[in-house]
Amino acid sequence: MSQADSAASGDPTIDRLSAALGDVARRGPPPVERWNPPFCGDIDMRIAADGTWFHNGSPIRRPAMVKLFASILRREADGRIVLVTPVESVGITVEDAPFVAVAMEVEGDGSGRRIAFRTNVDDLVPVDADHALRFKQDAGGGLRPYVHVRRGLWALLTRALTYDLLALGEERDDWLGIEAGGHFHRIAPSASL
Repeated sequence: MSQADSAASGDPTIDRLSAALGDVARRGPPPVERWNPPFCGDIDMRIAADGTWFHNGSPIRRPAMVKLFASILRREADGRIVLVTPVESVGITVEDAPFVAVAMEVEGDGSGRRIAFRTNVDDLVPVDADHALRFKQDAGGGLRPYVHVRRGLWALLTRALTYDLLALGEERDDWLGIEAGGHFHRIAPSASL
């Protein structure tokens, strides 16, 4: 039985997406950037701000299904996030970021510091030029840090990781930031803190 067969949900759209992937998940990340299928509309799928995936209002409880769908996420040029297969593309709702960074490893310090994150769907993401950190101010004035995962998709750091990351901050050229992966990732102007 293939992963797509074992992940049958009873919903025709979800089952069709899973079947279209076949055993792609076992061969590595799907080349979604090369697929140009027609857009078939939005489906009732949502990724909550805490990283929980929902379909038709119910949480998707099977981690393998969530990982499968996460592997075929793509951000379109208009900012819409879609699930894409070789035969169709469908829009979903994402409340904040499609991923959540749940673990962090730090090695070294200063210009030699390396930081890596693991997401809720087991992506391993090194902080570097291709996987930058960005910081966004929330409505309450706090900072929300994100790390770029792939294809314009970001992971929000958990609150605990936010504190751990900010503890690595340093001031440079009137900016508070974090040195990692050979780059200084700016958090905020020093004067604003």
